[in-house]
Amino acid sequence: MRTVSYKYVVIIAVLIIAASFAALRWWQGPLLSSYSVASMPIVQTVVATGRVMTVSRAQVGSEITGVILERLVQEGDRVSRGDLLLVLKSDEIVAQVKQAETALTELATSRRPQAAVDLANAKVQLDQAIREANRRRNLSESGSLSTEAKEQADKAERVARNNFESARLAATALAPGNVEEKLLRERLAALQAQLARTQVRAEVAGTVLTRNVEPGDLVQPGRTLLTIALDGSTEIRVPFDERNLPQLALQQHAVVIADAYPDKPFPARINFIAPSIDPQRGTVEVRLAVDPVPEFLRQDMTVSVNIETAKRDRALAIPNDALTNVQGNQATVLLVPNGKIQHQPITLGLRGLAISEVIAGLKAGDHILANPVSSLTDGTRVRLKLEKIPFAQAYAADSKNELPVKFN
Repeated sequence: MRTVSYKYVVIIAVLIIAASFAALRWWQGPLLSSYSVASMPIVQTVVATGRVMTVSRAQVGSEITGVILERLVQEGDRVSRGDLLLVLKSDEIVAQVKQAETALTELATSRRPQAAVDLANAKVQLDQAIREANRRRNLSESGSLSTEAKEQADKAERVARNNFESARLAATALAPGNVEEKLLRERLAALQAQLARTQVRAEVAGTVLTRNVEPGDLVQPGRTLLTIALDGSTEIRVPFDERNLPQLALQQHAVVIADAYPDKPFPARINFIAPSIDPQRGTVEVRLAVDPVPEFLRQDMTVSVNIETAKRDRALAIPNDALTNVQGNQATVLLVPNGKIQHQPITLGLRGLAISEVIAGLKAGDHILANPVSSLTDGTRVRLKLEKIPFAQAYAADSKNELPVKFN
């Protein structure tokens, strides 16, 4: 009988202890996740996606209408000033150049010597006509020759003089460096220039970005055949959401990561902020200068841009999932002093997607609920399960001891 009574006593005692423990847990409230407010370094960054752009591009076209005979470059090729890019069909122009060269040769070897001979003959004929006219003039004065014969001699002298003047003018025009040679050389130069236009050459050094022509295509002036990205400065162009505009400023430093080379970040800095907003997308264009330019960077490459907009060496930081009723820089957290809920208004400083800075309303060591439930009222008892603040591990491993706070 004593053994049975002892067993009942033990069972009753266990039940009483269990009930007491359950009552205690009920009295203490539910177990909820929480954070401990801590002071730590914070770096606020604005993050967006952009593209690599060269500052200048050259559009290459043809100055004449023609058919493409050869295309000597393609996308990605590096070209220098004067490099041959395209060759147009030039048979007709080549024939015209040869004709002009032949005309110059004919001038020097035939027409000019012939003009000199014609001038000499005209001079001989003029001298003879002058002597004959003088002779007849003397005979006429002595009465030995009729007036009609004298007039004929005078007329012959005038004709010979006119012929001599014409021959002199022709010889002068055909002389070296004079008008005839200049005209032929100008025509030859014009044809040679037109022939040179059948060879499209690079006017600048750079990289070929696009080609819009193939051999056999008929091209005309005004059509873009190739696009060349000029050597020199390279920019990153980023459309930031307009809500980030207050955080952006000229000369701010950024870290850029190409999607194709995520393990090779490189520096950049803001050198332009557009004065207007794109009304369709609600974005503001920001340009970042890159110097030096990494060798792997390519035109139109997609990159992620991380711009440092603010920094705190020490600041109280709490995760954003602990915030409720956020309006501007004001918010509310569920503070848990002595195991009881207390709705605590706070003032925020730096704000990001993951964590935010608290500048008023909390102190280091305070415990706040993670993912607070709106139905919890002040005075409600809760038990706390302490969680790590997001990025805490990354912060601990960061050689700069900086905790990133990211914006869109």
